[in-house]
Amino acid sequence: MSDDDHNNESDLFRQAMSDVRPLNAEPEADTGARRPAPRPRQRLADDRAVLDELRHGEMDEAWGAERGEALSYLRPGQPRQLLRRLRRGQFSVMAELDLHGKTVETARDELSRFLIECRFRDIRCVRVIHGKGKGSTNRGPILKGKVDRWLRQRDEVVAFCSAPTIDGGTGAVYVVLAFG
Repeated sequence: MSDDDHNNESDLFRQAMSDVRPLNAEPEADTGARRPAPRPRQRLADDRAVLDELRHGEMDEAWGAERGEALSYLRPGQPRQLLRRLRRGQFSVMAELDLHGKTVETARDELSRFLIECRFRDIRCVRVIHGKGKGSTNRGPILKGKVDRWLRQRDEVVAFCSAPTIDGGTGAVYVVLAFG
């Protein structure tokens, strides 16, 4: 092939490609810098959810409210003798709520309405039956731990403790409410 033929072919090629435009895709420049490690967003979200759950109290476990464990709570600043008197049954129970067999959502709603009604009616001492969890699967008492936590969160609850055996034992609590 002569130089004239080669130049002629190059000219023909350039003419054929004259309306062709380069693509906008530029090859990545290798800067030598390492890419940042991927952020485990889902794991971070899961960790935040667990912390929120711990902080705001919606755990599935019964925090230490095991099958036979007695519950007890006294709001800070209240005299210790109040809890002693409650344990001895020295308060008259004026109303009762039975949560046996209720779902967690139903139990929470009923307990909330019950406490509001009792406060409105100036009822000072109540009994809440949460059960011992014998009907639950291997997970133990579900409502017992929930009731323990819910009562601690209520401003009107001054103290509570597990009832004597005759009134339900560790399947029920006596609750003292603040005056309205």
